[in-house]
Amino acid sequence: MKLYAGIDLHSNNSVIDLLDEKDKVIYNKRLPNDLPKILSELLPYQSQIEAIAIESTFNLNKSVGSTAGT
Repeated sequence: MKLYAGIDLHSNNSVIDLLDEKDKVIYNKRLPNDLPKILSELLPYQSQIEAIAIESTFNLNKSVGSTAGT
């Protein structure tokens, strides 16, 4: 099953949703902005995630920098 992730990035937490191809919510959780914690939560779904959309007005560079290893 293909899944699509949406992340609403706030200054100290992120709201993460995973939806399937029929827009059914498979996962919804507010997590602290702790990259290892977020990756750990998404690990069971990793092979199914087709795309990730991030909405951010403040922390996008911090988040992308973390995933890029900078």
